[in-house]
Amino acid sequence: MLRLIDLTKEYDADGDPGRRVLAADCLNLEIKAGEVFGLVGPNGAGKSTTLKMACGLLLPTSGRVLINNVDVEHRREEAQKYLGYLSDFFSLYDELTVSQYLDYFARAYKLPPDSIPGRVTEVVLRVGLESKRDSHIAGLSRGMKQRLGIARAVIHDPPLLVLDEPAAGLDPRARHDLKQLLRGFQGRGRTIVVTSHVLSDLEEICTSIGILEKGRLIRVGKIEEILYAAAGPQGAAPAVARVVRIRLSASGFPLESWLAARTGVSRVASSPLGTLFEFAGGETDLSELVKALVTAGAPLAAVEQPGLSLEDAYSRIAKGEVM
Repeated sequence: MLRLIDLTKEYDADGDPGRRVLAADCLNLEIKAGEVFGLVGPNGAGKSTTLKMACGLLLPTSGRVLINNVDVEHRREEAQKYLGYLSDFFSLYDELTVSQYLDYFARAYKLPPDSIPGRVTEVVLRVGLESKRDSHIAGLSRGMKQRLGIARAVIHDPPLLVLDEPAAGLDPRARHDLKQLLRGFQGRGRTIVVTSHVLSDLEEICTSIGILEKGRLIRVGKIEEILYAAAGPQGAAPAVARVVRIRLSASGFPLESWLAARTGVSRVASSPLGTLFEFAGGETDLSELVKALVTAGAPLAAVEQPGLSLEDAYSRIAKGEVM
């Protein structure tokens, strides 16, 4: 559905026209139909620049973008038919009502006039704005305005939806509603590309992610593949220490000091859920550690290896701890 081919964007450095800055450095990426793809990276990594080039709003220095096999630069109007885009900062017309606003953009997308009223009704219901249909935009909450922005992006029923930081500034309830909305679009076969600083949100909705650092894609893959690679292969010593949690059934055993004295154990810390530590050994080593703990008289209740989060995986990959 979306392909980036050697996509590159250079800018003149501020105050120094002779020095060039790479905002996107020879990006190659293929996103298949039906995927929810998350683009991850720090501020200044080139995420917004990449999305703007993908949508035809910014010309690349070199390279190509194909949407549904249509070249965005050379057949821009045709490509726009397949694309719905919501920028991180978007404008709304406060004096219009929700239905007037959507009617305006339906006409801008050249929908047949006789189909527009029905399409507006369908989209309003889809994004949960039916109670606000005749309300002026000026009176909408931040979350409602975000829903309206998404409604505008899908008014022409595109197969590809590109969202730049759609959860920015939303409260937890509004973020939850947004995730449910995106799951609904995916369930109807839409392809979604989304950026977010809240990695837990991406982990819940994305099928794949790409990690962007200084304009370069340093890792692309399925969520589970990236988490697995960051955690290390099961049954072998991982590239980085695994996190282990031990819970005791009774107090009194000096678990923290006992663990701190063991080979391969680091960063021991207790919490209400148990004692966490990092362990550099493999499965056999961990089994021996647990056996020694029981022999030492600890009232063992559970040994767990909490799953690595996307935030943990991102941190390790960005630091170069995972090859």
